[in-house]
Amino acid sequence: MEDQARELRALMQDNNAEGAGSYEKKDHKTRIIAITSGKGGVGKTNLAVNMAIAYGQLGKKVILIDGDLGMANVNVLLNVVPQYNLMNVINHQKKMSEIILDTEFGIRFIAGASGFSKIANLSKEELDYFAHEFASLSDADIIIIDTGAGVANNVLQFVAAADEVYVVTTPEPTAITDAYGIIKIITTELVNREINLKLLVNRVRSADEGKRISERIITIVGQFLNYKVDYIGFVYDDPVVQASVIRQKPFIVVNPTSKPATCLKHIVGRIEKTDLGSNAGVSNFLKKFLGGKKN
Repeated sequence: MEDQARELRALMQDNNAEGAGSYEKKDHKTRIIAITSGKGGVGKTNLAVNMAIAYGQLGKKVILIDGDLGMANVNVLLNVVPQYNLMNVINHQKKMSEIILDTEFGIRFIAGASGFSKIANLSKEELDYFAHEFASLSDADIIIIDTGAGVANNVLQFVAAADEVYVVTTPEPTAITDAYGIIKIITTELVNREINLKLLVNRVRSADEGKRISERIITIVGQFLNYKVDYIGFVYDDPVVQASVIRQKPFIVVNPTSKPATCLKHIVGRIEKTDLGSNAGVSNFLKKFLGGKKN
């Protein structure tokens, strides 16, 4: 795996030396966010979709990637039917530009694929092709990756490579336990990596409940894992969310003044105030993605 990472770094360095063929524009850094959870059913995908649209409403160029390779359902919430996915790029069947779907909500969408882990076994030539194609996404301001729930290897890959990782939980005791569980696995499995973890509490009845749940998790993580997790915010429980799912229209579009929509807009505002750091961007994501793959 380290050989793959070294190959990719060499490819990028060679390309940067050539100037025009650079894998990433030197003056543009794409913010890459992974949204994950310890269990399914906490609203992770819904939040990823609506957060992407909130960014789009700010005038940002946004790409949403469905990284839930087992139970992909971002397309259902967006009411689109993808004809192609990332595997078509990996297999040299399509260019990245040919699989990206424009949506009616002002964001672009890329469907994932169950065979995406094949990237770990690419030849030098195949790796060069994929890296070049993926780097075409560096024109985006924001890339949001909806990972699968739980701790599959591909989830850890996305987590290891992203600039920021948002762990979604709810006030349910099982969700709290699973949130701690995935944070524990992330911090122990990726012990040599700097992971920027933040906690997002969904379906709360009050701001106090969101704060109380977050403080409980953050305290336990600090005490038993000696790791700092920040609280990024909460989203209210509201019937508008379920109604929007049934309509296949994101709630931030169906009811932009609803409590959940307002919460997400505030969260995006907080994210925008945080510094990206020097290791952000698509090329660095690719390096970390390969380096973070478990054998």
